[in-house]
Amino acid sequence: MTLDLHELLALADAALDRVVPSLRSPEARIGMAVDTKSSGTDMVTDMDRWAETTIVDLISSARPDDGLIGEEGAFRESRTGVTWLIDPIDGTTNFLYDIPGYSVSIAARVDGLEVVGAVHDPIRDERFRAIRGEGATLNDVPISASDSQHLATALVATGFSYDSDRRRAQAEVLTHVLPAVRDIRRFGGAALDLCAVACGRVDAYYERGLGEWDSAAGALIAAEAGAIIDNRQPAGGAFTGAAPGVFEAFAKLLDDAGAHHA
Repeated sequence: MTLDLHELLALADAALDRVVPSLRSPEARIGMAVDTKSSGTDMVTDMDRWAETTIVDLISSARPDDGLIGEEGAFRESRTGVTWLIDPIDGTTNFLYDIPGYSVSIAARVDGLEVVGAVHDPIRDERFRAIRGEGATLNDVPISASDSQHLATALVATGFSYDSDRRRAQAEVLTHVLPAVRDIRRFGGAALDLCAVACGRVDAYYERGLGEWDSAAGALIAAEAGAIIDNRQPAGGAFTGAAPGVFEAFAKLLDDAGAHHA
């Protein structure tokens, strides 16, 4: 039976519709329990766990044999060839502090390739979506990466590790990157950073130490919007996405700055 990617995207949309209103609610943070994971600055909340459980339950009711990989621990081997990658709140620190820059990210992977991606920004009420081979949209309007051609005027987004020693090394990398570009932005969520590349709000993005749920949907959206994606994380390097006109120069800058080792 042929897999209908539009049906997968519709299921991702339904899951986002289920959880996003609660994340927007002013009551969402009242009495919310907060724990830590990999370090004292890597936080997880009751809302992260609730959102993941809600998304998993909805997907499982529709497609019980699909695989699951969720940031908060959801896991199931796939018996259909389809695996869902779920980040229930990408940018939990921003959510906890009630500042913009967090999202819900859902992607579907088939045969090692992301084929569907959806990311919703609750603050701006923006939904980024993509199906492999069909382009990317923002609130159903087609989007594309910027036409920037000059690294010196490129606006670059990045993120930093939760580990203090790695952050120190990443700050050193930044001293090489920052003088070579227009400026740096640190929004706090990889999924929206990649979506910002997709719609031309920034010209490039790099980060090391992402979980696959962080980048799966956003990377597909950026690629379908015309950005070039270079994922060196399997070899221990950084994840990079950039507008095609600056990608080559940006990739060289990151290599020279040691970004794939910090």
